[in-house]
Amino acid sequence: MHRIFIAVLLSLALVASHTQALDLAIIGGRVIDPETHTDQELNVGIKNGRIVALTTDNLDAGRIIDAKNRVVTAGFIDIHSHTPTPFGMRLNILDGITTQLDTEAGAYPVTEYGDAIRDNAIVNYGASVGHYAARIQVIEDKYQPYFFHQGTMASMGSAAFEQLATAAQIEEIREHLQQGIQQGGLGIGLLLDYMRDAVSDQELRMIFEVAAEHDVPVFTHVRRNLPGDSSGLNEILTLAKSTGAAVFICHITHNAMGSVGDWLKTIDQARADGVRVTTETLSYLAGGTSISADVFRKRDWQAIFDITYEDVQWVATGEWLTKESWNDYARNEPGGAVNHHYVKEEWLHTALRWPDMMISTDALPAFTPEQFSNPNIAGTFSLVLGRYVREQGILTLSDALSRMSLKQAQWLEPFAPAFKRKGRIQLDMDADIVIFDPETVSAGADYGQPYEAPTGIDWVIVNGQIAVNNGHIQPSVYAGARLTTLTSKEEAQ
Repeated sequence: MHRIFIAVLLSLALVASHTQALDLAIIGGRVIDPETHTDQELNVGIKNGRIVALTTDNLDAGRIIDAKNRVVTAGFIDIHSHTPTPFGMRLNILDGITTQLDTEAGAYPVTEYGDAIRDNAIVNYGASVGHYAARIQVIEDKYQPYFFHQGTMASMGSAAFEQLATAAQIEEIREHLQQGIQQGGLGIGLLLDYMRDAVSDQELRMIFEVAAEHDVPVFTHVRRNLPGDSSGLNEILTLAKSTGAAVFICHITHNAMGSVGDWLKTIDQARADGVRVTTETLSYLAGGTSISADVFRKRDWQAIFDITYEDVQWVATGEWLTKESWNDYARNEPGGAVNHHYVKEEWLHTALRWPDMMISTDALPAFTPEQFSNPNIAGTFSLVLGRYVREQGILTLSDALSRMSLKQAQWLEPFAPAFKRKGRIQLDMDADIVIFDPETVSAGADYGQPYEAPTGIDWVIVNGQIAVNNGHIQPSVYAGARLTTLTSKEEAQ
């Protein structure tokens, strides 16, 4: 009897030791994990940046969050963003984003991506290999690893975006892309529509061959044509099928427009034929890009988008343009950005209902509160939760959450094992977590007020550390990490 009593005491001591050792416990929340179909009240225990307990039992920890009447789910993965800045990340995290990636454009060298936040990252970040940046090195003999880097800005009207590459230059670009993949790039970023006349068939095939050889995806903005024309999509799918490369079609709604349903059927058929392909949509309806983008300088953009000057805003001020002001900005500020309003909400509804659709921001760079960007940067995910889940019922809550985190992780993990631990609320997953009120969550940002914070997103946890507490960013919490393909498979299993 004495030995049994001692054994019981030792057992209780071990349980107490385990629970006391927790860094953080989230108590009483509605835990939703779409992959395991979990949707129930559970307590979540976190230790050393990982989820170590999911239980109805009581938990004790150094810090406790009372999540009653809140949803507890995986932090959102923004797979398509262009704002690796301190200010941009502060806006992102208030929208529940715990991982911010630039895959459409990328950077080269990849190690230079996020140079402005590398020592104070509050969210995780990473990039693909930037084909455009490799092109700038080869064709212009210029070091421009990202759109903005240490005070210099890339121009979409430069030779790298205009000039055909020679056979020798194509081979140089090939070498740079290979080096970028070896640096851990999450794939190859291909801004094809921004250099549609500069990239030859030979160069385009080379890009897909490199991606296939190294088994990484090509993330691409396909060549845009008149509304409904899917030849740009077909071009990419044909290359993906013939080379075996995986391909990610960026912001399909903004390219396919009213034909988004047909484009998605084409993707379904390509998948049935063995092509590894997926796509994404934005939740804000305007497009945002440089006024010097190829589509504005060389093509009949008014016919392509079925809009005119009065449907376009100058991002920096929110000003609605006229023909005169457009021409003035295009001539004197070619590096500036515009929001062009052309997407219809019914197109977005069609995209959101596609079973594997992902949601991303396509956020433009944001540097200071005084210099406007687009509202995508501050409200993309809260807009989905408030408008398209709660108000319109386009998606169930679990479906929406899967499109905001899980599907991104599932797409990336074959190429980048670090993502095997992302996008889930499961044991031994990274503790990237967002806690929100499903009854009140909504976006505050809109055009003209792009930096208004959402309501209803109360806590955000990055790698086990509380980065947002009761809606307030915590000072000096820099828990974000660079994510690459180089994380060992053993660590990610």
